[in-house]
Amino acid sequence: MRGCVSAAAAVRRAAAGVIAGSMMVAFATAAFAQQPIKFTLDWKFEGPAAPFVLALDKGYYKAEGLDVTIDTAGGSLEPLNRIASGTYDIGFGDINSLIKFRDANPGVPIKAIYMVYNKPPFSIVGRKSRGVAKPKDLEGKKLGAPAPDGAYAQWPIFVKANNIDASKVTIENVGFPVREPMLAAGQVDAITGFSFSSYINLKDRGVPADDIVVLLMADFGVNLYGNTIIVNPKFAAEKPDAVKAFLRAFTKALQETVKSPATAVDSVVKRNEVAKKDVELERLNMAIKDNIMTDEVKKNGFGAVDLARLDGAIEQIALTFSFKAKPKGAEIFDASFLPAADTRKAN
Repeated sequence: MRGCVSAAAAVRRAAAGVIAGSMMVAFATAAFAQQPIKFTLDWKFEGPAAPFVLALDKGYYKAEGLDVTIDTAGGSLEPLNRIASGTYDIGFGDINSLIKFRDANPGVPIKAIYMVYNKPPFSIVGRKSRGVAKPKDLEGKKLGAPAPDGAYAQWPIFVKANNIDASKVTIENVGFPVREPMLAAGQVDAITGFSFSSYINLKDRGVPADDIVVLLMADFGVNLYGNTIIVNPKFAAEKPDAVKAFLRAFTKALQETVKSPATAVDSVVKRNEVAKKDVELERLNMAIKDNIMTDEVKKNGFGAVDLARLDGAIEQIALTFSFKAKPKGAEIFDASFLPAADTRKAN
């Protein structure tokens, strides 16, 4: 009898071993099967990048079956080139630069799939002590502008919308690293830049806050959208579920970032050895208030666009840019990858 029991126990142990082994193989296969995604930011690890890296730290991408790597970039144009070449799958960049890029490169129809900056941070940042307080004050002044800067790309629209005589403005092509230092030192009178970057950088360099003037282009007739998540068309066609999974994970992190920016910004600071938490938190809060949580977003949720508004933005771009084939908004923005509307609520 004991022999029978021992034999039965042995069978049970063997069966349990097979099941455990099968589970281990299943887990290993699931881990191995995680879809790799190379993601590019448009700039450094600064406050506004928080939701992208928070999703990494919280394991939201991993929970969606994704193995995401996130790299920084050197400005608004670099993500477009990276995505177009296929070296990166998904990225973060300016939709207005994307519109122009597509017109110049019709063979690579990169699409926007998730609007993050419903209101763009493009701005002219000047100093009252240099005589700059309103758009027309730029006449007779020196404007420092990096050639690949997304804000500088909108300068012709800003000029037209505010009746500025551009011939009276001296444009100095400056590098990103010296842009704010040159304004702080008085070598230029104003600069182009993202509001939350240039304003905070100037304050951090000791320029008094009451001497800094931020002319947010969106408040002065430049009616555009801002930064969006973009995708390589080949990757989107071959891995649509992975793209949708990425946006689900990002949305969850964006909602958490808006609710608790002071916690979310830690994910940025730990990746940037020169970053200061108070500085990056102020930068993130500016982006949330001015660019992310607009009335349109509060009403319609994160990620989507109003196609009529996007069509209008394209018409405004056309005032100063000669399209080879002017697109419609629906050709630029693909809403099919967005998470369900009830999961994208912004309040």
